[in-house]
Amino acid sequence: MSVHEELRARILRRFEGSEPQHELADWRMLGLEAERMKRIAAHFPANPVPAAVLVPLVDRPEGLGILLTQRASQLSKHAAQISFPGGRLEESDPDVASAALREAQEEIGLDPARVRVFGYLPDHLVISGYRVTPVLALVSPPFSVEPNPSEVESVFEVPAGFIFDPRNRKARLRRVGDEDVLLYDIPWQGHNIWGATAGMLMTLVRMVEEAKP
Repeated sequence: MSVHEELRARILRRFEGSEPQHELADWRMLGLEAERMKRIAAHFPANPVPAAVLVPLVDRPEGLGILLTQRASQLSKHAAQISFPGGRLEESDPDVASAALREAQEEIGLDPARVRVFGYLPDHLVISGYRVTPVLALVSPPFSVEPNPSEVESVFEVPAGFIFDPRNRKARLRRVGDEDVLLYDIPWQGHNIWGATAGMLMTLVRMVEEAKP
């Protein structure tokens, strides 16, 4: 088994069939460890808005890729930031997976027929006021994307192996409330993945690496 095949197998083994984790005790923030999260929780919104993002893992023979977007610069929130496709839950959404798939189709034109949801990361609190459920999914090539210019400026793909390699992360201190928190940026070909998106990716990496082989 190649390195790329092994990583794919580890991700699926860890998350295949997992369910959304909405309980307060399971929430994550910025990809931090549990003890650090407890200390800074007071600086996050008390009643966050439910939202969902799709974490699209492109299932290529040469290895998994992770599909990301650069948001439009005119948006009032998270303008020009790197993110996963997603948004708040609507009353018409039967569940978080449906919301993530709907948002991905609206934002980047990703056909749900090319997507297979296989699991979930724990909910992540975002300091702007959302509780986000990351929905893990395999995307089968060939597929096409067509960014909605009112929401997304561009779409790009990062090899999953690049994200899992600790040499590709850049540590920086960020002030959250009254505490300095060590976070990670992930630079990739002129893009800088940081904040909540980098936190979700770090949670993915930690949960896979903590699982038994």
